Amino acid sequence: MVRDGVAGWIRLGMRDFKRLEVWRRAHALAIAIDEISADFRRSRHGHLRSQLTRAADSIAANIAEGCGSQTKRELARYLDIAIKSATETENHLIKARDLGLISHADWLRYSNETIEIRKMAYGYRKRVLQSDQA
Repeated sequence: MVRDGVAGWIRLGMRDFKRLEVWRRAHALAIAIDEISADFRRSRHGHLRSQLTRAADSIAANIAEGCGSQTKRELARYLDIAIKSATETENHLIKARDLGLISHADWLRYSNETIEIRKMAYGYRKRVLQSDQA
């Protein structure tokens, strides 16, 4: 299905998610959250670790999946899911902090990064929808 190389893919709606700063930051966040939550299982909070890591993984995964969309509207839908996953991640980070599973400093660092990623995804979604209307 390659038509005119990379330019053809761009016209067809294919985007290289690895070039997006929002994806790179979401990917790094997911890895960091996986590392800081590794001890949750030992403290009988394996379910929270699972929910937190899955929500964080979902941010980057939905951005990547959306970049394979054929339409801008479909890409925007995947970005919307990524935004929701960021909100879920933030919620689970708050619970982990309140249970004393992560330090206040770690909570602040990763919560702020999650919020910034959500803002970036929202901005990207807004630009995608505006370009679809043009």
